[in-house]
Amino acid sequence: MVSVQQWTGREASALRAAPRMSTRAFAEHLGVALRTVAKWESLGTAPPRPDTQAILDTALARSDSAAQARFEALIFPDRKSARPADYETWTEDIERAVVCVSRQNFPFATSLLTRWLTRHDPHHLDDKGLYLYGRSLMLLGDLQRDQGAILGPLSARHSYLTARGMFTELDIPRRVAQIELSLAVVQEMSGQLEASARQYERLAGDERLSCRDRARVRLWVGTALSKEGNNEYVTGVMADATHAFEDLGEPEDWSVAHQKLALAHRGAGDLKQALHYIDIARTTGTVDSPMQRVRLDTAYGHILLSDAATRNDGLSVLDQAAQVARQYGLRHQLRSIEGIRRGQQE
Repeated sequence: MVSVQQWTGREASALRAAPRMSTRAFAEHLGVALRTVAKWESLGTAPPRPDTQAILDTALARSDSAAQARFEALIFPDRKSARPADYETWTEDIERAVVCVSRQNFPFATSLLTRWLTRHDPHHLDDKGLYLYGRSLMLLGDLQRDQGAILGPLSARHSYLTARGMFTELDIPRRVAQIELSLAVVQEMSGQLEASARQYERLAGDERLSCRDRARVRLWVGTALSKEGNNEYVTGVMADATHAFEDLGEPEDWSVAHQKLALAHRGAGDLKQALHYIDIARTTGTVDSPMQRVRLDTAYGHILLSDAATRNDGLSVLDQAAQVARQYGLRHQLRSIEGIRRGQQE
């Protein structure tokens, strides 16, 4: 609700106009004389008496939401603030965007989010509006990250940092920690492997995160370290995370963990174990999104390429993964596939 630091005739007039009352009806509503209301409105920018300030404060506080919204529009005609009805629609659009991002329908997800991010100035939103703005930025960061836009002014990192400031201001530690985790992922994707591994290790014991998120962080510690070639150590870290997903009853995360374990064993030169774990991932995972399909095929193709006997099969699997990545605009995944191909040619 908008507040008034000091009432003047202008605000008093707006308070009467907001519920669409006549001067007489407004006077009766407040229990004051008709001439008193007329005197308030004749003051212009001059303030009424102190006892009148309290009467007007009470009247504004008791107004319904529609009248309060009209009052704010009259006092701040240039301000485009959200209304309760907007918040409900905004929340629905966020829920739709979550589904779109999970399915890599980036154009529609972008339109759902930017319609709100461009419509409102966060400095003019209340706490509810600021929360929705921050959630929208988090999702925008997710889709930017999945498309490979990780650094720069129109990037996942920029969206995440802005959202983190909002949730810090709102004092919502869980959201702040989730964004810190997303920023660590961006660090890993941009090649800052040691820094991202340190951040993952710190967040692995962070009580602000859920048990599932902390298990995922432990898995990602191993992922970051395996990219540096420390595969023998990380297989133990990943195995611990895999057991945690089993205990938590998270079958999809459990399947993804086997995919990561397969790549770690490939890096360590143990192709037999790598094929064992990738087979588990391929037979147990619910591949219902293009992103996961590309990741799984990329891992499988990478392992097949490591053996001269299955090299051609590996190239074919990578071709299929690259085709899906191009179709859905998964630029980071496409770069990874191209990197694997170059590595085999060297």
